Formats: sequence, structure tokens, C-alpha cells
Amino acid sequence: MANESRVVAILGPTNTGKTTYAIERMLGHRTGVIGLPLRLLAREVYDRIVALRGPSVVALVTGEERIVPPRTQYWVCTVEAMPEGMGADFVAVDEIQLCADPERGHVFTDRLLRARGLQETNFLGSDTMRGTIAALVPGVQFIKRERMSELVYSGQKKISRMRPRSAIVGFSVENVYAIAELIRRQKGGAAVVMGALSPRTRNAQVDMYQNGEVDYLVATDAIGMGLNLDVDHVAFSALSKFDGRRMRPLAPNELAQIAGRAGRGFRSGTFGVTGDAPALDDGVARAIMDHSFTPQNKINWRNHALQFGSIDRLISTLEAKSNNERLVRAREADDLRALKALGQVDEIFARSTDGPSVKLLWDVCRIPDFRGISHVEHASLLESIFIDLHQRGTIPDDWLARQIKRIDRTDGDIDALSKRLAFIRTWTYVAQRKGWTKDESHWRGATRVVEDRLSDALHERLTQRFVDRRTSVLLRRLGQKEAMVADVNETGAVTVEGEFVGKLDGFRFRADKGAGGAEEKTIKSAALQALAPQFHLRADRFYNAPDTEIDFTEQGGLMWGSAAVGKLVAGSDPLKPQVQVFVDDVAGPEVAQKVERRLQHFIDRKIAALFEPLMALSKDETLTGLARGFAFQLVENFGIIPRAQVTEDVKALDQDARGALRKHGIRFGQFTIFMPLLLKPAPTRLRLVLWSLSKGLSEFPESPPPGLVTIPVEAGAPDGADTMAGYRNAGTRAIRIDMLERLADMLRAEDSRGGFEAKADMLSITGMTLEQFADLMTGLGYRAEKAERVKQKPVDVATPKDGTDKMMDASADNTVPEKVQGDTAPDDAPDKPVMDVAAEQPEGGITEQPTPTEATEVVPEAVAELPDEGIAPVAAEPAELGAVETGIGDTPAEELTPGTAPDTEMAEAEMEAFYTFTWGRAARANQNQRRGDGGGARGKGKPQGKGRKGAPRGEKGGKAQNFSARPPKKEKQIDPDNPFAAALMGLKDGK
Repeated sequence: MANESRVVAILGPTNTGKTTYAIERMLGHRTGVIGLPLRLLAREVYDRIVALRGPSVVALVTGEERIVPPRTQYWVCTVEAMPEGMGADFVAVDEIQLCADPERGHVFTDRLLRARGLQETNFLGSDTMRGTIAALVPGVQFIKRERMSELVYSGQKKISRMRPRSAIVGFSVENVYAIAELIRRQKGGAAVVMGALSPRTRNAQVDMYQNGEVDYLVATDAIGMGLNLDVDHVAFSALSKFDGRRMRPLAPNELAQIAGRAGRGFRSGTFGVTGDAPALDDGVARAIMDHSFTPQNKINWRNHALQFGSIDRLISTLEAKSNNERLVRAREADDLRALKALGQVDEIFARSTDGPSVKLLWDVCRIPDFRGISHVEHASLLESIFIDLHQRGTIPDDWLARQIKRIDRTDGDIDALSKRLAFIRTWTYVAQRKGWTKDESHWRGATRVVEDRLSDALHERLTQRFVDRRTSVLLRRLGQKEAMVADVNETGAVTVEGEFVGKLDGFRFRADKGAGGAEEKTIKSAALQALAPQFHLRADRFYNAPDTEIDFTEQGGLMWGSAAVGKLVAGSDPLKPQVQVFVDDVAGPEVAQKVERRLQHFIDRKIAALFEPLMALSKDETLTGLARGFAFQLVENFGIIPRAQVTEDVKALDQDARGALRKHGIRFGQFTIFMPLLLKPAPTRLRLVLWSLSKGLSEFPESPPPGLVTIPVEAGAPDGADTMAGYRNAGTRAIRIDMLERLADMLRAEDSRGGFEAKADMLSITGMTLEQFADLMTGLGYRAEKAERVKQKPVDVATPKDGTDKMMDASADNTVPEKVQGDTAPDDAPDKPVMDVAAEQPEGGITEQPTPTEATEVVPEAVAELPDEGIAPVAAEPAELGAVETGIGDTPAEELTPGTAPDTEMAEAEMEAFYTFTWGRAARANQNQRRGDGGGARGKGKPQGKGRKGAPRGEKGGKAQNFSARPPKKEKQIDPDNPFAAALMGLKDGK
């Protein structure tokens, strides 16, 4: 009957409509079978026929998929899965030139020799097979079809210059992924098509390309097997491939098969090379364009007449040679290699003693190694399957369920999902074998569900990694030169044509951080083009924004809300910095000028408000002579000058000049000349920025937290930073200059030569422990000697008969301590604070309480609430000091009044540490420098102990020297009624 059927070979290059012709011929018959080279192509043809005739009459049979309706008329199969002996009216085999393929050629050759339809048989393929088909198929008719469009070689071209609707071909998974990643960065993305993909994943990728979501396709040579795509250009990234055994160059006819995908219908196509691939030889390029190739006179063959008497007999028949010179024995395939490996296993050999057992073993050996693992591992899996089938008749459900469950996961990257897909294909193939499982329908459905789930996840990962829809859309719109619509939301997020592209930070566009290289350039180009109107709208809103929306940072940046819009740069005057704006060029000069004007207005007003006392000082025309010069120095130093720097200038000021300066709030302190109002946190923060700009610093020192009396000394800080911050370095910590002046007032009352201990009010005002205070005093020029003594413990106080607690009354007395007047000392003494600086500051100023994180910095409320006019703070004495002063500690216990001491024996004596402070500078240095800042860490004159009426004492208690800058006044007559008249007269006579 085979001789009665019509056998036709439809030969020709690609894009001749051969497959379409065969489908039409098959549908003209009542039944038909068509064999296709790839599972992907089989799915494509199946979908086409289902669209024409409906799913009820069309079957799809591949190694891993089986859809067979009850009323099937047309079978669409892979060549390996074509049913035999079913007697269909029509049979067709596509890509018949694959008879020469080293791996699968023997299967195509078997179909060429034995597959026949009852009425018609079609072989579709390249014209290179004409001679072989004529020699092997008697009575064959030939139909030659010409290509419907031209195919032209375009030479070598970089991927970055590849035009849209191009397919770049790689011959390994790694190569395909690398090319796709490069295209994503430069062109917005690409679809990926490989033979290893499941049909579901492949179709999703192809649909993405066909629908125009991406303009590029990266594929293996799988696209050469009849896949119909809208491709205008095919570029080869390599001219050789690994065929499973070795790397070999591609033959011209193989290149032509792939290049022929370019052009569709009557639209011409081009082909070329890219990447590292060398340019095609002129002869090869011409052969591809003319479709002229060397005939295939040899094809691969393997004996189909198998004998299953034993394993050895089966192997022998598989390795038999053909008598026909055109039929070359195929190289050892994976199934034959597996058969040989299993034949060496004793248990397998023992079980394979009859025909059915050997045939079952052969069927198991034909399970493809989808996983691509080693032959040993694959053979081990086949061994388990065969033993189960031979021993139980089916594969155990629980074992099969465990294998599938391990694979049913959609986490992981592309490689992990691809491996799982390869693994599930093995079990999908097993589930398709009739009789291998107890419930074929269940396991076919279960494996299909897992494969579909993995396919969808793989498509998603491929899209995430190799497709940037945003860049693709923007590139397309840029190429079309159409106006694009940009939208900026409240957070600054920018979308162009609905795609997120980045953020508008002030007046600068920042592309999405996920973009890089050419992709970022594309996004920025498109975004800036669309954002031009937005810049003008934003500039108008910024220009009319209140100052409360604008601020400066401690590093000189200028912020509008959370957006950086500029920075401060040094100007000709330290108090008049200039502004440098952050505005993209595309916004235009008008926007930049408007932003610059607004920022300049802001900083000018900020300086005028925070430095109002300093600005008033600079504009005071009543200041003349030395006072005006001193005011100029103070303005240059932002309202704070260490006294040591201006010792001579201070000396030269008379009392009138000082008074004029004090009217502006200037304090002539023992260590620092300063304006207390400028010690508040806000002026301090701005002062540090302006000072850093004037010094040309690259990194600005930060202002200290508000409210702290002392702070750690910052290592590596530029010289003068402590002064600009409102502090003075002393030892390992720096003390606020206003509190330092209050401490200096207290130290004047102490005997710095004979030595003194720290008073409670000294520790209280600094907020330090005794050890920290000792370090501070050392930093100020004192020597601190540590010693120990018996700690005086508190005792009960005797209660008078009248019941009045005299000590309680004394402690509750609100009598104000003796004042220390601001300028009552002679002019040769250093100036003292006129008033308590900390007490006069409003809430939020320098008198803010320290943060709880530094307990040692806390300033007691008693200190903060002292009255003005420089009253020296005196804190309550500790209990033990009170005990010493009352003499209770020196009275024997037995002599105490009842109730003043516990009746039990005294506890063992407890020791306490104390420090004795003495001035640590040389006498000569003190005499020479005493007129400086009054003693400090830099070796200036020591603080003098208090003499008569608070005046500093000279050496050995002698008369203090007069360093006044005023002209000498006429001496006043001594009041004879003064109780100290005689002593004063004696001092006067002894001068």
C-alpha cells in the first residue's frame, strides 16, 4: 500500500512556505500526522491547526506532552514521538535535512525510509537532500519552492548599533544570557528563545517580542527550525557550536537555515555577524544568499529491526551497519550508552532474561537526559525506574510524588528554575508512557501543573533580568520624536509615559538607581526632555516659598525641604557668602537665576536675623578710634575673640570705649571677649559654617549639641573651631566660654599659690565629677595633686530645746551671696563678666539643660536661676563639709549631746580622694603675661586671689599693679570715718 501513496519532497530555502503548504495538504485529508523537529515548533503548529479545526480533532504528542482527544483526526508530533502503524491518510516530516544531524539524524532517516501516509507523504526541507531522497525513496516527486524575499549579507555590526526587530544568535546558554543582558542595558531589553525552554515559557517570550514590547530577540539555533517570527535581521555572535562531543564550525547550510529567519513573506531580510564573531567569508556569504550548498550525500542511520532476545542481542542489532553507502551508522547515542551501562549491573542483567524484559529495559533507556547530569547519575535513575517497573509493574506513587514535590518550587534565579524545568521534564516524559503509573491521568496532570508553574516563573525571571520595559518604551518614543508626558508626584517621583524613571531632587533629576550605563543615559535623556515644563513650575513655587521651607546644613548645603538646591561658597566678605545652585542644564538659565536669587535672599536675611547684634555693631557710627577698630576685629571673628589674641588692644581701651562696646552686649571676659547673644545654638551653627567658608575648609566642623556645658575635645579639629563653637579646649574636654567666665570669677577668690580644693559650686557649674574637673583645671594651667583622707560622715544634728532646727533654718536662708561686680576691680585686673550670661538667655538659648545622655554635663537649676549682674553662684555644701564646719566630726562620741550620734560603735574609717589645685605657671611668665587673658591653657597670667574688696592681689599680698588704659586719676582722700582708715594710711605710706 505504501507504493500506492504519493510521496512528495517539497524542498527549498527558508521563507518559502513549506510548512504552511504541508498543513494545508494535511487538512485536505480525513486524517493526518505531521512530525516536527522541535517541541516548540510542534506546539506552534498545533495551535495553528486548533485555530482552524478546533481542539476536539487535533492531538499533540511530544516526549513530555500528550493531548489526545477521543475524536482525533490530526496528529501533531515531534519526529521521535510520531505514532507508527496507525494508517493515517497523510504523513509529513519537516526539516528532513536533519537526517545528517549527528545526534538525532538516525530518527529522521528512519522516518524518511519508513513513514508513509495511505494517500500522501510529504518531506519538507533543504534542497541539499534532493539526491539522497531520490536515491532512497522510490517514486518520489520533487517540488522546489523559491524564497519569497531576498536575503542579503550586511557584514559586521556592533550590538549597540543593531537596528530594531533583530535576532542575535548564540550557541550556549551563557552566551545567550550575556547578549541579552547587554541589550537590556543598551536597548531596553530582549526576548529569549532556547530549545531547552518549555513551550509555555517560549511562547510567552515570543509573544513579548511579536507584540512589540521589546525590539530584540536573543536565541539559540532553535529559531532556525521553522519558528515564524517578525525578524528583519539575524546576527551571529559566533560561527561555531558544541555539538555534544566537540566544538565544530557551522556549515554554510546550517548558517543559512538560521539566517533564513530574517524576512517574512515578501519582506526582505538581512544577516550578518556581531560581537567576537569574525566576518563571513565572501564565498560563504554568497552561498547563503544564493541558497547554493554542498549536497548531503551521507545521512545517519540506525537499525530499526531490533531483536530483544537479550541485552547483548539488542546491542548487537543497534550497532549493525547498513549496506547502503549513503547510510552511515550513527554514533553512539545516549540511549545506547545507557543500555550498555545498565547491562553491566548484575541485577539488571539478571532481570533481563526474556524479550518483554529487554524491551522494557530499552524503553527505559530511551528516557532523555533532560537534566544534563553525568551518564552515571542518569543511569542510576534509569536503574531505579526499571527495577520498579519490572518488579511492581508500575512506578510507586509515593516515590514519584516525592520526586515531583522536590521540584515544585518557584523560588530562585533563572538557572535554578531552568534546572527544575529540566528535572520535571524527566517525570513528564515518564508520566506520558502508557502503563508506567497506576493513574496516568493524575500524574500527567500533576507534572503538567508543575511544569506550567515553573514555566511562568522562568518567564517572569527572564523578563525581570533581560527586559527593561521603561527603557524600551522611552527609546521607542525618543526614536519617534514625539512629545512625552512627564508627571512628578508629591515625593518627587518622576514618571514618563507612565514609566517610573527616577526622582526630581530639587532642580536636579536623578535617574533610577537600578539603571546603569547606556540605560541611565537613555532614561535621563527622555526624562529631561519631558521635565522641561516641570522645572519652570517648580522654580515659581520655590521663589514664592517662605524662608521656613529653606534651611542650610552644617556643611554649607542649601535645602528646600529634603531636596538639595544649592550650596554656600565664600564671598569677598565673611558675612556675605555667595550661592551656587544645583540646577540641571536642561532647566535653562531662567530657572537657575530664579533659584539663585531666592537662595541669596534667604541667606542674607538669615545672617541679618541671627547676627543682628554683630550687624548693629558694624554699623554703629558713634564708635571711633580704638573702639571702632576693636569692633571691626570682633565682626571679623563673628562676635568671639580669645582674649589672648587682643591683649594689647584690650589694654589700650579706656573705660569710655569699653562702655560703648558693652552697650552692644560685648562681654570682656577673663578668657574670651564675646557677645552672649551669639552663643545661642542657631547663631553658633551659622557661625561655624561662615567661618569654615572663610577658612576654605573642605569639611566643616559641626556645632555641638545645645545645652551642654562641656563637650569632648574633637581630635583633628581645625584651630579655632572650639572658639567658633562657643567653647574653649581645656584638657580632654572643652568648656562653654560663658560658663568658663563664671568659673574664673570663683577661682579669683581662691588661694592659687597656697592651694585650694574644688568647691561644690565649681563642680556644679561645670557639671563635672571631681576627676573630670581636675583634668579641666590642668587644661587651664593649674596643677592638680591627688591625695586621700578619712571621709567625714554625716551625723545627727542636735535638736535645741525650743525644737527649732537651726541648721535647717540656715540652709533655708535665701540670703544672696556677696556680689562680684562686673567692672569694680582696678583696671590692671582682667575684666570679669558684667552679668550671669547663662541666666539671661531665653528658653532654647545657651541655658538649655544638657541632654540626659551625659550626666556629668548637667547644670543644676540653682545655677541657671541665679540673678543677673555677675553674682557668683554658690552651691550648697555637701553634708560632710557641713559636718566639718560645725565641729561635730572632731567631737568624741561620748561627749556628744544625746541624739547627735548613733549609739552604736563608729564604722571603720572610709577614705576619700581629693585634689589640691595650685597655679602651674612660672612666676616670670605670669608677670610678663598676666595682662593677657588672665591665665589659661596657653601659659597666660594666672588668676589672682581676691584681695581687698575683690581686687586681685600682687605678689606676697602686696599692692596690685595698675594696668589701666585710662589716664591716672586724682587720688581720693581717705575717709577718716572709715574703720579701715588706719590700715589704708599705713599701706599708702609704705608704698
